[in-house]
Amino acid sequence: MNVTIEAIHFNPDARLEEFIQEKVSKLSQVADDIIKAEVFLSLERSQSVNYDSKVAKVRIEVPGGAIFAEKRSKSFEESTDTALEALRVQLLKRKSKLQ
Repeated sequence: MNVTIEAIHFNPDARLEEFIQEKVSKLSQVADDIIKAEVFLSLERSQSVNYDSKVAKVRIEVPGGAIFAEKRSKSFEESTDTALEALRVQLLKRKSKLQ
């Protein structure tokens, strides 16, 4: 599976990229027909200090279409983790429909 990570208006550190690569590769346990994954990271500016400003958008291409999830939280790791969990649920639903 080909994984692309794009950070909008900032440069992610290597540790964050490794974390994302590791988490995305675990999706292949649920669906082995994943063609590629694209992860988009961005920061949202806000007036509020407690606002969840780190956004992770993940797009997974599978035969017959694409699956998408977007989550925001206080850290990129948490945003990515929750987005990938949402994708895992979508992949499981897709798998049960195909059977």
